Amino acid sequence: MKKMSVNDAAEYFGVSKEAIHNRIRRGSLQSVLQEGVKMVMVDEKQVKTGARKPAQPRRTAVNNDRYYKLLEEQNKKLQSRVDTLESETRSLRDQKEQMLIEEREKIERIYKEKDEQLKNILSSISSQFMLNAPQKTALEEEMLEAEIEAEIEAEIEAEIESELVETSKVISLNKHLKKYDFSEKKIKKIKTRFKKSAKKDERIIVVGKKYYIDTKKYDYSDIIG
Repeated sequence: MKKMSVNDAAEYFGVSKEAIHNRIRRGSLQSVLQEGVKMVMVDEKQVKTGARKPAQPRRTAVNNDRYYKLLEEQNKKLQSRVDTLESETRSLRDQKEQMLIEEREKIERIYKEKDEQLKNILSSISSQFMLNAPQKTALEEEMLEAEIEAEIEAEIEAEIESELVETSKVISLNKHLKKYDFSEKKIKKIKTRFKKSAKKDERIIVVGKKYYIDTKKYDYSDIIG
C-alpha cells in the first residue's frame, strides 16, 4: 500500500478532499497519522472511481473564415456610409456659409441705404434749423426773460407777504377760503368779487396777483358770504 496525503488521494481518485474524509470515516479507506499529518493508505490496485474526464474542445457553430469575411463586408458598407455622410456634411456646411455671407451682404446694403437716408434727413433738418435759428433764438430769449421776471416777482411777493404777516394779522385769501367747505364754483365767484372790488375797497390788500385780508380788523361777509 502507498501513503498519500489527503490532497494527493483526492487527485488520485478524482474526487474532492471532503469525499476522501468521508471514505476514511466510513472505513473504505485507511489512514494513519505521520508527524501530525493524516496520511491515506491507498492500494494501487483500487479502481479510480471518480477520475475526471478531460474537457472536450468546444465546437464553433460558425466557420471562422466565413465570419471574418462577413465582418469585412460590413466594415466596407459602414465605411462607405461614413464617406457619404461626410460628403453631405461638407455640402451642408458650404451651403450654410454661403447663406450667411449673402445674409450679411444684404444687411450691410440695408444699413448703408438707411445711413444715406438718415444723412439726408439730418442735412434737411440742419438747413431748416439754420434758416429758423434767429427767430427761435429770439423766442427763447423772450421766454427766458419772462421766466426770470416771474421768479423775481414771486420772490418780491413772498417778501411782502412775509412782512405783512409779521407786522399785522393779514392772511391770504386762498388760505382763508380753505377754512370753509366751499365748492370750486363758489370760490371762483368770491375771487371774482375780490378782483372787481380790489382797487376801490380799502379792506383788500393786493400784492402782485394775490389778495390779502385782515379779518381781525374788517368784516368781509358781504364779499365772501
